[in-house]
Amino acid sequence: MPRRSAALDRATPDAIAVAALRLIDEEGPDALSFRALADRLEVSHATVQRRCTDLAGLLDLCTEHLAGQLPEIPDGTGWAEATEQRFTALYRLLTAHPGLLVLRGGRPWLGRRLLARLVEPALADSTAAGMTPAEAMTVYRRMYLLTLGSAAFVDHRDPAGATAASRAALAALDPERFPVLSSGLADVLPALTDHEVYYGALRQLIEANRPAAA
Repeated sequence: MPRRSAALDRATPDAIAVAALRLIDEEGPDALSFRALADRLEVSHATVQRRCTDLAGLLDLCTEHLAGQLPEIPDGTGWAEATEQRFTALYRLLTAHPGLLVLRGGRPWLGRRLLARLVEPALADSTAAGMTPAEAMTVYRRMYLLTLGSAAFVDHRDPAGATAASRAALAALDPERFPVLSSGLADVLPALTDHEVYYGALRQLIEANRPAAA
């Protein structure tokens, strides 16, 4: 039998994903490279590249690793509760790793784990509750886009920094042209980093799209 490579044993897909996410979280998205990962894993650049080929493949490993942390909802859970659990869990994973969102941009998330933990069960629950496949996909898409956008547009790992940057930008506005923003900073700024803005919007979407049978 051919000998297994010790380097490949260390550089498993999940090990690469964990190291990549730590690198992005600690040093920012611009720090991610095959060489930086190889140094962290104490393997060669070529070993990392063999596992994921290119940056797109590396980002797919990261999202698949995170998808494995999404909950498996028990059978019999009501449609609304199951939907809220799934998308709340996704939101929390995404807000924990904002640099990954920056790097992925608009690329679709189609890994097997994500499809198995989120997409397929969400669609199955909706069709079981009486939606057509097209209706189920539309409802899923609405909630997915809400979740992705809510996680992507503010760095929730640094709410103080996000608030300070927004405060500086709004404070520089001409009060005559922007009277509401200029005079209402104390009221406007908290909503930028308030997770309840997302949770409330998600619940509203769930209620608005609740199937008659649910």
